[in-house]
Amino acid sequence: MAILTAFVLGAFGLYIGSWYLGYQEGNFALLLFSATVVTGIYWVLEKLIFLPKRLEEAQRLHEAEVKRASELKSMGIAQEPIDVQTQQQDILRQPWWLDWTAGLFPVILVVFVLRSFLFEPFKIPSGSMIPTLWVGDLILVNKFHYGIRLPVINLKVTEGEPVKRGDVMVFRYPPNPSLDYIKRVVGLPGDEVAYINKKLTINGVAVKDQAVPDFFEEDSLRYIKQFEESMPTGDTKDPQVSVVKHRLLNENERPAFVEGASEFPYKDHCQYSLEGIVCKVPAGHYFMMGDNRDNSLDSRYWGFVPDQNIVGRAFYVWMNFGNLKRIGGFD
Repeated sequence: MAILTAFVLGAFGLYIGSWYLGYQEGNFALLLFSATVVTGIYWVLEKLIFLPKRLEEAQRLHEAEVKRASELKSMGIAQEPIDVQTQQQDILRQPWWLDWTAGLFPVILVVFVLRSFLFEPFKIPSGSMIPTLWVGDLILVNKFHYGIRLPVINLKVTEGEPVKRGDVMVFRYPPNPSLDYIKRVVGLPGDEVAYINKKLTINGVAVKDQAVPDFFEEDSLRYIKQFEESMPTGDTKDPQVSVVKHRLLNENERPAFVEGASEFPYKDHCQYSLEGIVCKVPAGHYFMMGDNRDNSLDSRYWGFVPDQNIVGRAFYVWMNFGNLKRIGGFD
């Protein structure tokens, strides 16, 4: 078993190393699932086979010493007792190959359950969601908000809350599902989303926004026009519809047309022009946009997000090591 375990651990190490060095794209969900299964098998074998064998061997050692001491005593031979307890502890101690497998199973299992079904941490790598989320923000994503999904295959097994416009969602990037992206939900299935001359319209109704103080971008040391948008969560033609208010950036000097859009499924549902884009969201899909409207690679460029790509709803910044004031919830 020691040789087999060394081979298994070596395979895990090789996978992680090649991922770290960039030789392949890793899949952390698959890695964690595999580690849970492998260590779980060792844990079961430890409880059912390996530990009982060690206990039996320790008991035989104890009985042999008791018998030896009794025989010596019957012959009138006095002898210092052997430290059987230390020997038993050595026998009962897990070998290294069990310590690195069965011993880690409870911790790996807890991480697997928390990450797969409850909450998953992410780090914001780019500025596409500024001013809502900044580069370096460490966020929490609710994995059960939209329904519980099986890890790795992402198959939905329970119903959750329906996706709403304005939600900040983490999803698998459609052109490369091994990558996770984060954007804001702008269009629901059946919606007609228009972004013309940098003004957002949903189902023919303009989404209200109002100017707020300019946003100071520290990296470029410049001010950018900032607006507060009121995203309708339900029927856009209902004057009483609830809204999600959030802030966005818009740069006047940047052109309105979408340059460099790739080919994607249902691209025929979109019309591109010099003024922007108009899309009819297909069934089972969502239209996503970043809050940093002129610096976001989103549905305008690579298309719609299918329901099966949903990871969860982002809701809290739990740390930003460069700015502790960032900690807290967001819309």
